[in-house]
Amino acid sequence: MPKRVIFTPDTLNEPFGQQIYERVEALNLPIDVMKSNRLSGLRGADDRETYRIAKNTLAVVNAPPSALRLQPIPPSADWQMNLAEGCPAHCQYCYLAGSLQGPPVVRAYANLPTMLQGTATYEGTYPPNASWQNTPGNAQRPTTFEVSCYTDVLGIEHLTGSLAECIRYFGQREMGQLRFVTKYDQVDSLLGLAHNGQTRARFSLNAESVARRLEGGTASVEARLQALRKLALPVAQGGGGYPIGVVIAPIMPIPNWRDEYTHLLDRLYEVLDYANNADQLNMNAEFISHRFTPGSKDVLMQWYPNTSLDMDEATRAQKRNKFGGTKYVYQPTDMQALKRFFYDEWTRRFPTAPVLYWT
Repeated sequence: MPKRVIFTPDTLNEPFGQQIYERVEALNLPIDVMKSNRLSGLRGADDRETYRIAKNTLAVVNAPPSALRLQPIPPSADWQMNLAEGCPAHCQYCYLAGSLQGPPVVRAYANLPTMLQGTATYEGTYPPNASWQNTPGNAQRPTTFEVSCYTDVLGIEHLTGSLAECIRYFGQREMGQLRFVTKYDQVDSLLGLAHNGQTRARFSLNAESVARRLEGGTASVEARLQALRKLALPVAQGGGGYPIGVVIAPIMPIPNWRDEYTHLLDRLYEVLDYANNADQLNMNAEFISHRFTPGSKDVLMQWYPNTSLDMDEATRAQKRNKFGGTKYVYQPTDMQALKRFFYDEWTRRFPTAPVLYWT
């Protein structure tokens, strides 16, 4: 729950903005309507205070026209469509650090219905350099839209209703599919929605010690697993009947990592009762190893100066992105050991659930 909710004046001209206002008002949260469409009052005396103020604030704004021009986002999905920017969680490895401008306030978009309507023009289009582009038959598959690049959509759903809006919209599309990922567990409001199999609900999971130490303000791993079960089980069994996904990230070679990640995969197998439900589950997996950039490290050290997260460049390998930037990843021998373990152990337990990629 934010301590303050800000609305810019133009958001109250949007019917969906009015809906968000009513939801927030019903929760008895403090509301400020700004005098202009420019956000202010979010900075403190230093970086730590600015972080605290921003993380306790929800700002409801209209997405700018540039947000209607979608960007490719393989391998996660074809196109990135944001329903908000900024995340309520406190993950000490946060991938948003250095990616978003200004204080890390959560900005939810009141003109979301207009943005959703704009996705129709992208259906049937695919990023030109996607690895599967020349695979026979792929040109006929639905176009996928990722809404979790810059926020945890479930973490703010009780405030905005934006995820349900997206699920209902894509439930009516044949050639467009929604993808979201979360570290939260409040999924009951999603169970009865008419998703028609067009939304894949993915949960970010990690070893218990990583989640407890580095993923502040999120649901426990066990709570996420139970929420995944709720969404995955068929409607006849009281579930949501959603296609699901597991995103194990960020994978780290922590002490006893084989034992910890083995326990995670075993628990996933048990919670889904995979032995009995495999033929009824539509599931896949994504594996993402930990990495950071010089810029993200600087921001994270400002936000979490006492973090125990390992960001020692001397122990890492360097990779260059297509723009010439540097990121630090694990050494090739460590990466190969991690990748081999996860592919082998996943395939052994979940032979009908494909791994989409390792990165």
